[in-house]
Amino acid sequence: MTDLHQAWLLLIRCPGLGSTRILKLINHFGNAEAVFSQKSFPLEFKIPAKSLDWIKHPDLESIQPDLEWLEKEDNHIITIDDDLYPTLLKKAESPPPLLYVTGKPEVLFQPQIAVVGSRNASQVGLENTRSFCYDLASKGLTITSGLAIGVDGTAHKAAIQAGGTTIAVTGTGLDVVYPSQNRELAHEIAKTGALVSEFPIGTKPHAKNFPRRNRIICGLSLGTLVIEAGIQSGTLITARQTMEINRPVMAIPGSIHNPNAKGCNYLIKQGAKLVESAPEIVEELTPLAHSLSFQIKEKLELLKNKTVQTENKPYINAGENENNELLSHIMYEPTAIDDIIINSGLTAREVASTLLILELEDKIRALPGAQYIRI
Repeated sequence: MTDLHQAWLLLIRCPGLGSTRILKLINHFGNAEAVFSQKSFPLEFKIPAKSLDWIKHPDLESIQPDLEWLEKEDNHIITIDDDLYPTLLKKAESPPPLLYVTGKPEVLFQPQIAVVGSRNASQVGLENTRSFCYDLASKGLTITSGLAIGVDGTAHKAAIQAGGTTIAVTGTGLDVVYPSQNRELAHEIAKTGALVSEFPIGTKPHAKNFPRRNRIICGLSLGTLVIEAGIQSGTLITARQTMEINRPVMAIPGSIHNPNAKGCNYLIKQGAKLVESAPEIVEELTPLAHSLSFQIKEKLELLKNKTVQTENKPYINAGENENNELLSHIMYEPTAIDDIIINSGLTAREVASTLLILELEDKIRALPGAQYIRI
């Protein structure tokens, strides 16, 4: 009745189902297509009547906007049953079953830091954002934020100016840019990084969407940096979500007379790490980065005897020497990631995962402009 993409898109749009039930159904029945072939469902899943009716009589017209969007260049979907769904996000609380991505999906596997803060940041706060994010992006960390005005937008721009990578997670469908004044910035981000959302195409901005967006921002990242935040701001929700998944929260302290510093100072009192420079942040994130590299190694090990579809070859087998094979395609002079992908014959996501391992093993170094050099 439906192909894999259609089944997933129908599940995401199913009224009353929600992420938690979708994940339960996938775990129970094996895949999205199987859900639509069932005659009955376990009572303990408590599937609402309107959801059951949708599953039995799915509205294929409703997913036409998603399918049309997916046909356009640089648009992708990544489902949670994909072997290479971002490892850290999968470990976060209530991971989204499906991600819409515009740009380069492989950047989701690069080491990221979430950068959040006030929409009405002070001039000092914006200067701190520019300085920290420029330095962090130059050191190879991907800057992940929410495309809002203020700290978010400044963080994205600083990463681009540094020749680094940035990811914007939105609270809308990816055909809607919010706020509209960041439309040009969104296009710039998609050229070398990615725009990400869990919301179907056509979703407009609603207040309830943004806490859900924020859990993805911190879920993708090794840790969260809070630049400026009021004591009642939504930024503190993101910080709390980060703490709840046992990842570090870092905050820049501020004047006791600055209302936008009260949230940062409060977080520091609650155990967030006080940071005054980019190297302190890199030091804080290194242990989790190494842990992530081991998880990726384990994932590649599981895949080594599995036939894998690739972009440039019909099929390959991932073998034990995959890391060293990829290393042979990286020169002692700057090598663009696109050249590494083409020459290795691996998918962009496989290359991104292996590059992270090689970088953490001090065999290569990331350079601005999505380039790598052998060391």
